[in-house]
Amino acid sequence: MKILKTLTLRGPNYWSIRRQKLIVMRLDLEDLAEKPSNEIPGFYDGLVKVLPSLIEHFCSPGHRGGFLERVKQGTYMGHIIEHVALELQELTRMPVGFGRTRETSDPGVYNVVYEYIDEQAGRYAGRAAVRLCQSIAETGVYALEELEQDLSDLRDLQANASLGPSTETLVTEAEARKIPWMLLSARAMVQLGYGVHQKRIQATLSDYSGILAVELACDKEGTKTILKDAGVPVPQGTTIQFFEELESAIADVGGYPIVIKPLDGNHGRGITININSWAEAEEAYDLATKESKTRSIIVERYYVGSDHRILVINGKLVAVAERIPAHVIGDDKHTVAELIEITNQDPNRGEGHDNVLTKITVDKTSLGVLERQGYRLETILDKGEIAYLRATANLSTGGIAIDRTDDIHPENHWIAERASKIIGLDIMGIDVVTPDITKPLREVNGVIVEVNAAPGFRMHVSPSQGLSRNVAAPVMDMLFPADTPTRIPIVAITGTNGKTTTTRLTAHIYRQTGKVVGYTTTDGIYIGEYLVEKGDNTGPFSANVILRDPTVEVAILESARGGILRSGLAFDSCDVGIVLNVAEDHLGLGDINNIEQMARVKSVIAEVVNADGHAILNADDPLVAAMAPQVKGKVAYFSMNPDNEIIENHLRRGGLAAVYENGYLSILEGQWTLRIEQATNVPVTMGGMAPFMIANALAACLAAFAQGVDIEAIRQGVRTFKANANQTPGRMNLFNLGDYHALVDYAHNPAGYEAVGEFVKNWKGQRLGVVGGPGDRRDEDLILLGKIAAQVFDRIIVKEDDDKRGRDNGEVADLIIKGIVKENPQAQYEAILEESEALEFGLDKVEKGGLVVIFPESVSQAISVIKKRNPLADDGL
Repeated sequence: MKILKTLTLRGPNYWSIRRQKLIVMRLDLEDLAEKPSNEIPGFYDGLVKVLPSLIEHFCSPGHRGGFLERVKQGTYMGHIIEHVALELQELTRMPVGFGRTRETSDPGVYNVVYEYIDEQAGRYAGRAAVRLCQSIAETGVYALEELEQDLSDLRDLQANASLGPSTETLVTEAEARKIPWMLLSARAMVQLGYGVHQKRIQATLSDYSGILAVELACDKEGTKTILKDAGVPVPQGTTIQFFEELESAIADVGGYPIVIKPLDGNHGRGITININSWAEAEEAYDLATKESKTRSIIVERYYVGSDHRILVINGKLVAVAERIPAHVIGDDKHTVAELIEITNQDPNRGEGHDNVLTKITVDKTSLGVLERQGYRLETILDKGEIAYLRATANLSTGGIAIDRTDDIHPENHWIAERASKIIGLDIMGIDVVTPDITKPLREVNGVIVEVNAAPGFRMHVSPSQGLSRNVAAPVMDMLFPADTPTRIPIVAITGTNGKTTTTRLTAHIYRQTGKVVGYTTTDGIYIGEYLVEKGDNTGPFSANVILRDPTVEVAILESARGGILRSGLAFDSCDVGIVLNVAEDHLGLGDINNIEQMARVKSVIAEVVNADGHAILNADDPLVAAMAPQVKGKVAYFSMNPDNEIIENHLRRGGLAAVYENGYLSILEGQWTLRIEQATNVPVTMGGMAPFMIANALAACLAAFAQGVDIEAIRQGVRTFKANANQTPGRMNLFNLGDYHALVDYAHNPAGYEAVGEFVKNWKGQRLGVVGGPGDRRDEDLILLGKIAAQVFDRIIVKEDDDKRGRDNGEVADLIIKGIVKENPQAQYEAILEESEALEFGLDKVEKGGLVVIFPESVSQAISVIKKRNPLADDGL
């Protein structure tokens, strides 16, 4: 078997709207293509032996064990690999369940589609599944050590990609509130919300975490001074820079026991507590120095009591946890080392932050802590006897947490909230040492030992004992108070032809409202009046540029076939989804082989419209109109025919539509009609002579109207938008060159040629076409381009794109000429393969009063050639 290609989908897609994280693996089964599993000796037994947990897979019989029944009875290898890829992820604690396997038009080649949690792990699972099944098919076995290596690699990939427990908690809460989020490319930042409504977090730092407060929290001595001056109980202590100052510092704080820690430390690193001798103090100083970048060391009085973490968010206490250092409890049987191993077998313990608890590690620090208690790793503890492995109670070093939120004394509650406001942190962890959190700190000699910016949430969300606290909720409440928007309006536009013009016109209409509009097209990414990035930008990467921008108030996103198939959409839902048309273009690419499959691709846009939004569908295109039943939101139609039966039925039900009637672009809803403007006054329609441009304008007006844009803004937008080289490059750009006109249009498929042809046939004078087509289209599509050209033009120049897309030189031209001759054996044509030469020739040969129509590969080059002939050439009739 051979993996031909692997795609990673990250949003709503061709295979599923709801399951957005999918791997699509194009797999050639080769020798196994014609062999169902029941004809491969030993395959069933070998598969069950290595993955007995596949018994949990239901599959099409709909019951436990259903999949293995299919394997036993006989199913093809692509289907088996789908389930194995899912199961490998399940075994490494990545819950997945969705899969599809479909044969392509290439015999023996399948698209194996399956869900993932982490994309790198997901892709690995597919490769491992192929290895596993290939090995069993060939040898009857897959070595258990190889399986263990696969599972180990998957765990490592997942751990490396993990957001971290605190970020994961916040993201989960955001998802529950339907707040969109995305990872940013630097400093592990996460964006919550879209455009102008976005907020950012980095772990538990937020947009509201002021730099002064964060810096103060990192300055342990400065924090203590500020709190002490405010009357908050803090430890007696001092800061030193040199070892020679240590002895006097110990005396200044009242002698032993003491605590030594780095001034700029965090997460318990470099801290030693309960120091009772000079030797211990020397060792603790060395440890703190190693963990400090500033070499500034805090010496404090040691206070007896338990370690507590108080979490305050937006000035309100939300959780309290008692933290107990890593420890083991004796049983009269096992050594300390053995007890550590037993404790680490707890399924809730993992490496680092990848689980509820962290495994206990044995190192120099833990050995020193044991030694101070009179223990060694070989010591057998009495039953119930506790041996601590760490002096500090951080979860990251194996500690545990007990929820004490309901136990804290009201005065301590007040002190914590007051301290957070004194420091000024929006999200603050306060470390308190006290023998009894239920009593006021002053009564029991309790103190705030330090405060923390970016405090961890794990101990509160997943305590070892007690109630789990939803500490992410108050963070979301702070970032997005009630009734605060998190999304900007998104208008997504797809179709075979007209996408870019409709996108630009819709953006232009929205700009009349004064809002900052971000939009993506085949010629670039734009924000407001400015180009952000030039090029074909109709996929999810480009959409994310708009959605990430903090100035954008409305997003208008051209969404082409390629991006939907390769990556899925960048957004989970939109407010308006426009489907203009579906025609035979790009067939045979990306395993989309017929127009019905292409319609399914385009329908993704209609299906992601949210419940309050509108799917704008072309009632004149049966494939588009048929998408209506899959729409979760409202449906609105546009049509060039006011008597369209779909429109009439829709209006009888009180529906919304846009039609071309009596020369007007009009909005209809139920019984009333609102005329926007006469088509002759809408420049993009070429004086009303370009029907397909009228249809595009109807869709744009309907989208804006459905979103509440004022009718006068819509009118102003359509009156001032022109199909010229500045506003819509390559879309019906008509140049007046004095003796003749030149029309540049990026049409590159039969439907596009026919649409332009509707305008060209009205031209009074010679019609000369400079025609070509992309090399990756089917032979029949290129022949059809030739036929249409013969129907429209009096004279034809056949050229080729510079990018042959896998074809031989002259092959595309020969196919187009074949179509020309088949349609009209007497047609006047010549082949000039080089595009710029063909353009020059056409402009030289056109008759006075004629029209040269150019279908270029490079729009900018074609416009440049025309402008060189007449730099003052006017756009328009």
